[in-house]
Amino acid sequence: MSADNIELCVSKLKVLAEDTRLKVVLSLLEHPKHVGELAEKLSIGQSLLSHHLKILRDAELVVDRRDGKSVLYEVAPEVEAMSEGKVINIGCCCLSFPKKI
Repeated sequence: MSADNIELCVSKLKVLAEDTRLKVVLSLLEHPKHVGELAEKLSIGQSLLSHHLKILRDAELVVDRRDGKSVLYEVAPEVEAMSEGKVINIGCCCLSFPKKI
């Protein structure tokens, strides 16, 4: 692995090391969600959620798209979901999660 790849891997792992952001990604592994649905499911305010979603977008872990007047978020295509969404490949490594978290 090159130094650049290691640095990119470390930065993605740091983003996922924050509990709210990890919860967002795990929730999005189930299916794409609107901001309101995510905020309700995770019991956090939309302003704080938007902050975390921006960090996840900047790290290329999630993507957003317009859905009418709303924005729909999903796990980025580059972050390959495997094994029924319980394993993600972030490029440098794979992270697996138990079926019930």
